[in-house]
Amino acid sequence: MPLKYNRKLIPYARELRKNATKQENRLWYDFLRTYPVRFQRQKVIDGFIVDFYCYKAKLIIELDGNQHYTENGIAYDEERSNILGNYGLSILRFTNLEVDNNFYGVCMMIDEVVKKRLEL
Repeated sequence: MPLKYNRKLIPYARELRKNATKQENRLWYDFLRTYPVRFQRQKVIDGFIVDFYCYKAKLIIELDGNQHYTENGIAYDEERSNILGNYGLSILRFTNLEVDNNFYGVCMMIDEVVKKRLEL
């Protein structure tokens, strides 16, 4: 199924790119920007904006701050994951703390999943 997107979210996605978190910037500038398989950041998919998206691997990477671990945050993320999963997309989630404390491990996990999804 082709990806749908809400055009009205594009200006907001641009703002999110300009005001990325420290962890998003680190993952982007120190790993994903030069990764051999192209990633996009703050990509609009359906009615959502995902942190990072790889079209070839059909992979979304989300970096989660504290708001994702509240009751409402957990329920929202579950619903969002179900909708995005209906497009055949896989979602990898990392906490901001994981990016801060285990950056190499996060990068290796992303690399492993991309290669597995592309069967490289």
